[in-house]
Amino acid sequence: MAEIQNVLLLAGDALLYFVALATLLRARDRIGLGPFFCALGVLHFLETYLASIFYVTLPLGIVASPGSTVLFAGKLMLLLLLYIREDAVIVRQPIYGLLFGNVLVFALGFILRHHSVLPLAEGRSADFVFLDEMGGLMVWGTAILFLDCIVIILFYERTRAWFGGHVFARLLLSGAAVLTFDQVAFFTGLSFLTGAGLPVLIGGWIAKMGAVALYAALGTLYLTRYDRPLGRRAAPRIRDVLDTLTYRERYENLLARTGCDALTGTLDRHSLEAYGRRAVDSAAAAGRPLSLLLIDLDHFKEFNDRHGHSAGDRMLKQVAHEIMTATRMSDFTYRFGGEEFVVIADGLESEAAFELAEAVRAAVAATRAAGGTITVSIGIASCPRDAAGYDALFEVADRRLYESKMGGRNRVVGASMAFAVTAVRPGRA
Repeated sequence: MAEIQNVLLLAGDALLYFVALATLLRARDRIGLGPFFCALGVLHFLETYLASIFYVTLPLGIVASPGSTVLFAGKLMLLLLLYIREDAVIVRQPIYGLLFGNVLVFALGFILRHHSVLPLAEGRSADFVFLDEMGGLMVWGTAILFLDCIVIILFYERTRAWFGGHVFARLLLSGAAVLTFDQVAFFTGLSFLTGAGLPVLIGGWIAKMGAVALYAALGTLYLTRYDRPLGRRAAPRIRDVLDTLTYRERYENLLARTGCDALTGTLDRHSLEAYGRRAVDSAAAAGRPLSLLLIDLDHFKEFNDRHGHSAGDRMLKQVAHEIMTATRMSDFTYRFGGEEFVVIADGLESEAAFELAEAVRAAVAATRAAGGTITVSIGIASCPRDAAGYDALFEVADRRLYESKMGGRNRVVGASMAFAVTAVRPGRA
């Protein structure tokens, strides 16, 4: 009976936590994000405190803490909702604040132990051992949270290719995968500092999987009923839209308006213009490598003429799926033209980009569809090796794509194997 009561209490805790924090998030247009961030910060201490010493028993002998099951899982899902409705730049702000504050707590605790303390009550004194444990766990937990947020955002975006607009499935899978990693990572520090045993690891993971299912359902309800994207409300003015579209991480809002190609599910050419230039400029300014893959379907016109436009559309969708599956979670795929796609691979130098492009080429070549098979030709340009600007980078990739076509199609041309082609470039087939 006590175990069932604990389950119901945990569910009640989660519901109260989510509704309260989601209300602050929903009110961000009127009161700003400060109250939401402050509430997360205040609850962070309670979360770590409970995760270190407060555990309850659940059915089947499961042992779990409300700190990690309710508060941490809820915090991670709420930060994902914040990303979906704002961007990753905003999400980083509370994480940086928590990490800085926790390091400061740890440092101040070290200084405080050197004071000559006046006891105010007999038998009561500052517990510096506990403070050290708490400080260590808070720093460790926030460092893991930083990684968690990066991975859950990338994972959530990758699931678009798998589930499309099914928000619940995307939230559930993303949350379950990242919280599994988090449970193992946090338990490592908890076991080292407090001696927690294996039942805490297993029980905590099971409880977190139940919590993420509840939070995914609540998050879906929140996104679809109470905090819809601006594009689904009254039509915004052009100035409002431009103010909202800042740079790379805001493409979720862009996608909700005009950024998604209706046929293939990739981002569209408008998104490429909005993001591609910023990505190249950012990479060039930071001295960070970036590669652009320009992909064109071979003999697609003949495929359409032979099998019909319906089969051609199905093939385009299949090719887009293969491209998004073969690329990394951090890469972005765009439909540039009728049968052309562009992949922006931030952080990849030319050699690694060639391997990625070859994986894409092989995946498409292995595709079997009702209308037959098709191949792709790919041209690669890398920043800063080939060019430092978006237009120049695209021109290099376009030239190498043409070289790929001239070389027999179904091949990849990058910096290491580009050959001179002096003929005037005709229309592609």
